[in-house]
Amino acid sequence: MSELWSALCLVAILEGLVLFAIPAGWKRAALQLLQMSDGQVRAVGGFILIFGLTLLWAVKH
Repeated sequence: MSELWSALCLVAILEGLVLFAIPAGWKRAALQLLQMSDGQVRAVGGFILIFGLTLLWAVKH
């Protein structure tokens, strides 16, 4: 269970780092996201999900 909390904390750190380091880029990305259809957002989310799961599997094995 501590690994889950560690992973969630790492996500928060990375999100905060992006907002801190490149706030203008984050705002542009958010505006682009708002202009996308739900299907496009789901496709991007699905790709990121599969990419993350693949990387996690590769790191663990």
